[in-house]
Amino acid sequence: MTLPPIAVFDLDGTLAETAPDLIASLNVLMRQEGLPEVPLARARDMIGAGARAMIERGFELAKQELTPERSEALFRQFLAIYGENLCVGSHLFPGVAESLDDLAAAGYRLAVCTNKFEQHSRQLLDALGIADRFAAICGRDTFPWYKPDARHLTMTIEVAGGDPSRAVMVGDSRTDIDTAKAAGIPVIAVPFGYTDTPVAELGPDLVIDRFAELVAAIGRLDNHRGLVPAG
Repeated sequence: MTLPPIAVFDLDGTLAETAPDLIASLNVLMRQEGLPEVPLARARDMIGAGARAMIERGFELAKQELTPERSEALFRQFLAIYGENLCVGSHLFPGVAESLDDLAAAGYRLAVCTNKFEQHSRQLLDALGIADRFAAICGRDTFPWYKPDARHLTMTIEVAGGDPSRAVMVGDSRTDIDTAKAAGIPVIAVPFGYTDTPVAELGPDLVIDRFAELVAAIGRLDNHRGLVPAG
């Protein structure tokens, strides 16, 4: 049986602008600890490494030390707070839904590979109205491994029933790019997500400025690899 080509997406900073709800949840902890709130403007260089790192960076900004034990306790509190506020200010980036529909019409299987926990990912994507477009939604806790381990991506492709030789990753951070490279899968980066280094400097195969460019960009990658796009 011939497997379909597949496009695998990161979530935070790639499909959706989630910084407002992530930073708001972090600031609940900061207020609880009597510390200054983190301005939303700092989100770009705080979110990409995950919730634990975001909490640690928040405390660094406040010049406060954080023991591993306290960090773990705050992380658990953060998950509970964020789980109740997943889609207050979060929204899809322009053109996401249309691009997903165009890829599906061209014969591509779609999946999400994110370091957000799976339950939160599914709830958020459902609230954003696009969960049903994905053959697999795989989070940090779906497998024993998570990004940048290549197995997070390759197993997501397997669960989604896609062809790994005709796969592409779409992400916004060093983690996404490193994961795709480790898996031997080409990666397209978006520059409007959460990264402390411009994505163009991290070595993706292509950078697109907006989702309206995605379908054509994937076609260029397939042509470069000698593949004929589905559809």
